[in-house]
Amino acid sequence: MGFPVGRVHRSSPDACGRQCRPAGGAHAATLGDVCGMPLAKPGGLSARCPSSSPVLVRSMSQPPPSPALPSHGRYAYSAITRRPVYDWPGGRRLAVYFGINLEHFAFGTGLGAELAPGGPQPDVLNYAWRDYGNRVGVWRMIELFDALALPASVLVNSSIYGYCPEVMDAFRTRGDEVLGHGRTNSERQGVLDEMSEKALIDETTAAILAAEGRPPKGWLGPWISQSHVTPDLLAGSGYSYLLDWCQDDQPVWFATRDGGRILSVPYPQELNDIPAIVARKDSASQFADMIIDQFDEM
Repeated sequence: MGFPVGRVHRSSPDACGRQCRPAGGAHAATLGDVCGMPLAKPGGLSARCPSSSPVLVRSMSQPPPSPALPSHGRYAYSAITRRPVYDWPGGRRLAVYFGINLEHFAFGTGLGAELAPGGPQPDVLNYAWRDYGNRVGVWRMIELFDALALPASVLVNSSIYGYCPEVMDAFRTRGDEVLGHGRTNSERQGVLDEMSEKALIDETTAAILAAEGRPPKGWLGPWISQSHVTPDLLAGSGYSYLLDWCQDDQPVWFATRDGGRILSVPYPQELNDIPAIVARKDSASQFADMIIDQFDEM
């Protein structure tokens, strides 16, 4: 069960053996609140040395040409120090969201994070560790959100509705926003063909609509997995923002193939519990310190 504490940053403002001279304030919000707020849009020279054999030396005034690298084409580069300054409503300088990943895993097959080195399937140790989050951990988090009067953004695998509907009932009672997070966390959408990926998005969206009475507006792919057309499919299915990219501290508009756009809201991997606990082996106190330090720095 992922627990990223999302953030939206405020903006601030001689080869020839001789000398060859070169030629020259904080606000806790749901993701829906954040995404509804007004946002600012975001060949060299050669020289011949006086030698018996010609040697080419590239001028130091120009870098060598870069190879043509593939590009996603979704957004242009923007230095955060050179962007217009904007505030959130009420003059607040920082928006914080709590993204709660409610994830369901297949038993004995499919993908799944491993707290300990996995053995042959069925891998009871790691399956049970993941299931603990839905049976115990999430209820502790709901208690804390209630005690601190904090909103949550619930990123849900649609199969959670059939597996542990009581959890979704609790978040619904609280009035928390629900986002799409695929069908299960035992599959990646980025490896699917376009038709199959669209079916996954449609199935997830329909399940949330049926249970919550309104369609989700935000999406995080299972395993943060995207294909080359995921933003296009999401925008075409009525989604207004996605969370899969962590390339910035501010929301960034992504271009879509139909000439439209979809908002990318930062989802900080350094504050996701799976990388922290499973990959980096951080302790609970280290994880807490990271959250506090990032808040203070932002």
